[in-house]
Amino acid sequence: MNLETLTGSNIISLVPRRNQAHFPALAQVEAYWEALRNTRPMPTREEVDPRGLTDALSYAFVLERIAPGLAKIRVAGQHLSDLMGMEVRGMPISAMFLPEARQTLRDHLEACFATPATLRLTLAADTGFTRPALEAQLFMAPLKDRDGRPTRILGALQSSGKIGRAPRRFTIRSVKVNALAGEVGAPDAPLAVPQRPAPGKRPAAPEPAKPGLRLVYSAED
Repeated sequence: MNLETLTGSNIISLVPRRNQAHFPALAQVEAYWEALRNTRPMPTREEVDPRGLTDALSYAFVLERIAPGLAKIRVAGQHLSDLMGMEVRGMPISAMFLPEARQTLRDHLEACFATPATLRLTLAADTGFTRPALEAQLFMAPLKDRDGRPTRILGALQSSGKIGRAPRRFTIRSVKVNALAGEVGAPDAPLAVPQRPAPGKRPAAPEPAKPGLRLVYSAED
């Protein structure tokens, strides 16, 4: 049963508490990103300070958008290298996923940049000899560059269970998308310049206003 789909005044989802218990690094990175952005749609890359992520550094990473739906790892914690059995900096983030999951990842990566939105993905690793069952979660949130465009991602990837024989690549079980309020990179609207009447002409008198419709809501609505 997916408890995230249950709603109602007498129903309390246990998923957030479970996520925080099993994947505390994601909760810390998300809280740090939220604190940085304050009331803005997103913070800038320059604002990210590793000292604010002390307990989550092994799981944190920064991505750079290189094409629609594609992003490479610029900075990564040791846990990501442990999962792959190699240094991951410079690799596309899609290299950590099984081929059948990469198109879904690309679609949601582009939504993270373009919507913009934060993402939380529930993952499961491939299994086999010396590769035990391994679940993980991935959090991603956009960052602006110096030009005000969302071209970076601050995120965290944390697994639960024994890693076993690397590399461990993942499939996607579920995705939670949280669209951010406000438009990013939208140009300011130009100011309207009032037009003066032509010389020798008097401005026409305004017509009497016509009664308009007005919606009225009662206290019970």
